[in-house]
Amino acid sequence: MSAGVEVRGNSIRIYFRYEGELCREPIPGAATPANIANAERIVGVIQYEIEAGTFSYARHFPDSTRIQTNTFGHYIDLWLGIKRNQMAASGIRSHESRIEHHVRPRWGHVHADQIDHLDLQVWIQGTLMPKLHNKTVREILSIVRQVFRLYRTRNRSAHDPTDGIVVSLPDSDDPDPFTREEIDLILSTDSDRAQELNLAQFMIWTGPRVSEAISLAWEDVDLVAGTVLFRRARVRSKYKVTKTRRSTREVRLLAPALRALQAQEKLTGNLKPVEIEVTERDNRTIRRQKVRFVFHNGGTGQPYSTSDNLRNGWWKIHLKKAGVRYRGPNQCRHTFASQILSSSVASPEWIADQLGHSSTAMVFKHYAKFISKDGPDIVGMLNRALDL
Repeated sequence: MSAGVEVRGNSIRIYFRYEGELCREPIPGAATPANIANAERIVGVIQYEIEAGTFSYARHFPDSTRIQTNTFGHYIDLWLGIKRNQMAASGIRSHESRIEHHVRPRWGHVHADQIDHLDLQVWIQGTLMPKLHNKTVREILSIVRQVFRLYRTRNRSAHDPTDGIVVSLPDSDDPDPFTREEIDLILSTDSDRAQELNLAQFMIWTGPRVSEAISLAWEDVDLVAGTVLFRRARVRSKYKVTKTRRSTREVRLLAPALRALQAQEKLTGNLKPVEIEVTERDNRTIRRQKVRFVFHNGGTGQPYSTSDNLRNGWWKIHLKKAGVRYRGPNQCRHTFASQILSSSVASPEWIADQLGHSSTAMVFKHYAKFISKDGPDIVGMLNRALDL
């Protein structure tokens, strides 16, 4: 009997090495001389195809248990299971959406070793790029690449078909903060939603993320010292700790922000506490807290569940009424950083600390823009300082 064929009782099994692993598969029929000869022929064909690079496991053994666990969809499920223990629920939902709408319909049933580099390129250029933003395509490609990385831990000799595929991004938009004139219009325009006006004033002159502002509690506020502690966020109706450890921070308030909280205390300062569940950074541990939220939805009287409620329920309407070009409420954070930078008083390091970043590079790249008309006369100051 030739190598690659073994008889066990009255059954035949062949074995061969594929992608670094020893594979064993049964051959139908009893261990007759004719069936053994057929098994030897099959082994020869398989060895030839492996050397030629044309071997298809599914074609030879469509019912093999190895085939069922070799589909790209199988590794997608493994990858998602790992990520669920590493990421926040909001991030997982985003990944699941990308996978179920784009990746699984095209590649879920395909065997991972049959996915070709050129096929991926055609899919990206012909299917994804015409209808999705480059950033979204890049995120989808990143998921596919990570799933292949997981696949290769079990199939070490397998190639990565995503290798060399690049999706370029356009230059990011510059920060688009509100000017001092626009700030005055936003805060001076009448509204029957006093809480939202207080919230806008607080965000513009403190710089939190919207998710941090709407989850701020009176337990985090010290009106006497003029400080607040940002220690949680609300994302997609779930409370969690702040985005990074650095983002958990205590900040001193500028005068307009403190005045906004003083006005807000009269509206919500005496409300009864409610119990909430806050997900810790490991995305598994849940801690219960009893808190009194500072800002409530003026339309419903309930705490804000998402930033979308603020944007669509009041912000857009109020900016239109104020005659201010629309930008999202997240631009309040940009506005804070830009106004402080334009004042030429505080250092970029101070701004980064207020925003919860360890690097000043983030301040300039993502948040701050020098607003010359809101800043001091730098040229005049230099002329006087240098006696020019």
